[in-house]
Amino acid sequence: MVELRIVTKDQLEVLGNLFEYYVYEFSPILQIDVSKNGKYGFTKIHDYFTYDRYHPYFILSEEKLIGFCIVEKVSDQEFDYRIDQFFILKKYGNRGLGSKAATKIFDLFKGKWQITQTETNYRAQAFWRKLIKEYSNNQFSEFYDSNRRSIQTFSNDKPQKML
Repeated sequence: MVELRIVTKDQLEVLGNLFEYYVYEFSPILQIDVSKNGKYGFTKIHDYFTYDRYHPYFILSEEKLIGFCIVEKVSDQEFDYRIDQFFILKKYGNRGLGSKAATKIFDLFKGKWQITQTETNYRAQAFWRKLIKEYSNNQFSEFYDSNRRSIQTFSNDKPQKML
C-alpha cells in the first residue's frame, strides 16, 4: 500500500534530508559534486513552502517514509501541472511503489500534465513513459526538447477512451 502525506513547513528538514539522497542519485547524471561541508544541498527547497503553486508530498509505504513528490501548478496556457521532483529511495525501487504513488498524484490533480526527464536519465524516461502510457490508455504525446530532455504530455481532466 502507498500513501501520500502533505509535507508541512515544520518537516522541511526531513524533506531536505531526503533531497540529499535524491541529488546523490542524480550526481553521476548531472555531474554534481558535494560542497565543502560534504552535502549536496538543494537551494530551491524553501520555494516549496513559500509559493502556493507547489504541493510537496511524502510517499509512504506501510508507514515507512520511502520518498517524495513535488507537484507544481503551472500558470501556463498549455498545461496545468508538472512533476517538479519525484523520488523513491533505492531500497523501495522496482516494487511498483513509485507507479502507485504517481498514479495517486495524478488522481489528486486533474488537468493537463507535462512530465520532463533529464536527457541522460534513461531509467526515469522508461518509468514515466510506461506509467503514463498505462495511466492515459495510450492517450499521451512524447517529444524531446532542444536539450534532448524527454517530455510526455497527457490530460486526465476527462475520462479516457478505452482502447
